[in-house]
Amino acid sequence: MATEGSSGLAQSAAVKLSEMGERTKQLGTAIQDPERQRRIILVIVCVALLLDNMLYMVIVPIVPDYLARLESQSEQSHDVAHANSSDNSTQSRVQAENFDLQVGVLFASKAILQLMVNPLTGTFIDRVGYDIPLLIGLSIMFASTCIFAFAENYATMFVARSLQGLGSAFADTSGIAMIADKFTEESERSRALGIALAFISFGSLAAPPFGGVLYEFAGKRVPFIALACVCLADGILCLTVLKPFSSRTRENMPVGTPIYKLMIDPYIAVVAGALTTCNIPLAFLEPTIANWMEETMDSSQWEIGLTWLPAFFPHILGVYITVKLAAQYPHLQWFYGALGMVIIGASSCTVPACKNFEQLIIPLCGICFGIALVDTALLPTLAFLVDVRHVSVYGSVYAIADISYCVAYALGPVVAGKIVHDLGFAQLNLGMGLANVLYAPALLLLRNVCLMKPSHSERNMLLEEGATGLYDTIRMEERRARKHGYSTAGNCLPVDENGTFAGNPRSYSEEETSEPEYI
Repeated sequence: MATEGSSGLAQSAAVKLSEMGERTKQLGTAIQDPERQRRIILVIVCVALLLDNMLYMVIVPIVPDYLARLESQSEQSHDVAHANSSDNSTQSRVQAENFDLQVGVLFASKAILQLMVNPLTGTFIDRVGYDIPLLIGLSIMFASTCIFAFAENYATMFVARSLQGLGSAFADTSGIAMIADKFTEESERSRALGIALAFISFGSLAAPPFGGVLYEFAGKRVPFIALACVCLADGILCLTVLKPFSSRTRENMPVGTPIYKLMIDPYIAVVAGALTTCNIPLAFLEPTIANWMEETMDSSQWEIGLTWLPAFFPHILGVYITVKLAAQYPHLQWFYGALGMVIIGASSCTVPACKNFEQLIIPLCGICFGIALVDTALLPTLAFLVDVRHVSVYGSVYAIADISYCVAYALGPVVAGKIVHDLGFAQLNLGMGLANVLYAPALLLLRNVCLMKPSHSERNMLLEEGATGLYDTIRMEERRARKHGYSTAGNCLPVDENGTFAGNPRSYSEEETSEPEYI
């Protein structure tokens, strides 16, 4: 009887294992489906962007208070050791000024390092693909989050913050570039990038209340440990689905356009300038608006903590409206961006006129709505510009976009406080609003971008079959020569189908002359 019972259990276990194996096989087959894989990739990238922006903003309510406690403890010990000193007031004033500078540098260190590393990561992503840099970025972000959780002094926090910038340079750029690469149709690409921007917005605006509540009731470590767990899960999903270290090669992938050539492209330069200008109000207001609210409105701490949260909803609305309009009127992408910059400028100018918390919500919602218009319209435009004017590899061009954001957020914590101290909060907002309104007409340069035809780029050449005869070989060489701006008339002449040289060496087919002219 015992033998029969054990054999029955063994058979039952074997059946269950077989069923689990079959389900695992079905899951693997489903994951390999191209459409489902694109959706999973979008989820992985959106979670990575959400984490990055939550890590960027979650320290806003935590670090200043935590460092202030450490500072007060050191001051108490210093006062006990120097109880009879006569210059305690002078020292305390100097220490307060140094404390503000330290907090500003700590906040800006992430964007500064990200700004320095992005040109290198863009080239690296173009060479190795998008999946390995994404995994590298998630790994570095996980390490920096764990360091933040257990850091107990300023130096360790500075290292963790800087490491986060390094991880962001890999994860953000490769993630956005992967979306542009997987979603090739303009309507799908705009929708996917719009979803990514929604996650970025939610991470930036929800992180301060999330961090503040957990810090108040559970301590400093809990919010960082929670984010580290989500980061670890996203990294495991990336490793499982994308398989970045598999034996796949990039034999048929072209070499991307160098980042310095993309930077001097006038269309890309205009888009990059717009991304920087439109994000300056948000980057400069985040470190300065809390003190202004305390001084002018006598705002409570919960009002200061919830300042930006209502702006999440108009940001999502702006993304949704722009995606819908871009699907129906794609030739007006430049107009959506220009309109967004005008809205940002007008909203920024009205911030100093607000007298209470309810009034302040309106211009802040206007700023986030305008940023949504600009980002959702111009980020897909960068990919389209690379498609029609360069090689369809997106690492470097989205590294330029990341650099544009980092310029604003690196200057914000350091420069904004100085401007408010020297000129005033109202002058700061008027200057930012005027800059956005004046920059909006520059987007008129993009009004004819949609009329450009995709060039017969190196990507297409590499993916096509090779030349089958002398005529095809010579025609391909002429096309490459024209791309580099010199004539091949002195080197070779096209031949006709009988094998004789044609009389007109400049007779190209319609396919060859479809490339847009560079300015």
